[in-house]
Amino acid sequence: MKRLITLVLACASVAAALAQTPQAPEVAARSYLLLDISSDQILAERGADTQADPASLTKLMTAWLVFDALKAKKLTLEQTLPVSLRAWSERKGGGSLMFIDPKMTPKVDELLRGMIAVSGNDAAVALAEGVAGSLDGFVAMMNRQIRAWGLKNTQFKNVTGLTEAGHYSSARDLGAIAAHVVLDFPDYYASYYALRHYTFNNIRQDNRNMLLGRDPAIDGMKTGYTDAAGYCLIASAQRDMPGGKRRLLSVVMGASSREGRAGESQKLLNWGWTAWDAVRLFEAGKPAAQVPVWKGQQATVSLGAGQAMVVTVPKGEGDKLKTVITRTDPLVAPLTKGQRVGTLDVSTAGGAKVASLPLVVLEPVAQAGLLGRAWDAIRLWIK
Repeated sequence: MKRLITLVLACASVAAALAQTPQAPEVAARSYLLLDISSDQILAERGADTQADPASLTKLMTAWLVFDALKAKKLTLEQTLPVSLRAWSERKGGGSLMFIDPKMTPKVDELLRGMIAVSGNDAAVALAEGVAGSLDGFVAMMNRQIRAWGLKNTQFKNVTGLTEAGHYSSARDLGAIAAHVVLDFPDYYASYYALRHYTFNNIRQDNRNMLLGRDPAIDGMKTGYTDAAGYCLIASAQRDMPGGKRRLLSVVMGASSREGRAGESQKLLNWGWTAWDAVRLFEAGKPAAQVPVWKGQQATVSLGAGQAMVVTVPKGEGDKLKTVITRTDPLVAPLTKGQRVGTLDVSTAGGAKVASLPLVVLEPVAQAGLLGRAWDAIRLWIK
């Protein structure tokens, strides 16, 4: 009977937690994911770990490595790069092009615009050769970085996204790559991903991301299409909210048309704005608790989150959140700034856990003198 009661209570708790979770809209795509970058929470997904042809979404990884090379000063935006016969041969591949040829020496900045805004396969090849010296070397760099990030469902065989055996990714992995582009290189993201069109060599081409211009919150990110992949789109949008800026990112893979991928992405983003609230619970470096310290030169110490804590919860649940602090006790000096001494766990009123952050020491506490340590040792023994 006790076990039955426990089971009933557990089921009721799970049901209550599920009841609070907003129902995601129907999405006409093979797989999808909606990520709140501000809180690093996935709000909705289907088939997010299914390996699939990523098409030109591949170029997000290509761009990240070029941005990284720029950061490391291995390239500059004004630097010119040669156009190899290999890059020129992309004309025969049937994909999108910037229309460069071996007589040209475009700048890195121009090639980035050509790769990101108009998805030029020739631009992607020229950039990859400029960074690594060869396509094989650049592809090896792509896969090393993927492994460093711990992404399990991605393997790259080329830099463009053209269909090739063994070239695959997933909605979850592509969402992670896109988030890295946004967070690791915010200036480059702002400079390139919101471009609605690009003209090179008197050829004007429009960005295939139809959501740019439709919704002022949407400022990127990348389209993709092959026969194997269907129509794909990663869309990123940011709004100013009462708790600060909030960014959502949607991944839609395998839609049936250009309009379909745009409409389904917009549907996901709208649902993310209206069905969920982002709540800023703690600021980085702000005290969450003041607790006693033993054998220290001061009696108490401030503990807090090592970083700002933002959680995304169902609409209207923000003021019902429960915060539980679990810490090492007793805290004995010396303590160093940033030392982890516990966790901050946040859950909904129904008990569903939504976030957990390390609880750290906000200022150092030096060890007390011999008499102070001896006195506290006695007090701890009595306690």
